[in-house]
Amino acid sequence: MANKLKIKKGDLVQVIAGARQSRGGDRGKQGKVLAVYPERNRVLVEGINRVIKHKKATQTQAGGTAGGRETHEAPIHVSNVALVDPKDNKPTRVGYREETVERDGRDKTVRVRVSRRTGEEI
Repeated sequence: MANKLKIKKGDLVQVIAGARQSRGGDRGKQGKVLAVYPERNRVLVEGINRVIKHKKATQTQAGGTAGGRETHEAPIHVSNVALVDPKDNKPTRVGYREETVERDGRDKTVRVRVSRRTGEEI
């Protein structure tokens, strides 16, 4: 069963756990969420948790060989990142607020994500 995550694709997040940048880690770095994997509780963040994959040189149809080392982002656990508050660019927790919106002459209740830090809508 997939879990409901408070971080969505396209959100700006900051790494809050792991090795410091001075030690070669990613803590404190910010990046945009490229993909969310709720079944594994992981998110793929642009520029974070980069790993090197070695690719074997193979013969292509055009006659060239493509191989070598490629760097890719690897998924990181969702508990190690926090959403960035749009108001002050600092990590924040996510809350929800219910608002009533009028659409097509009817009142509809909508859940809106809000920053726990400032109360701003995300």
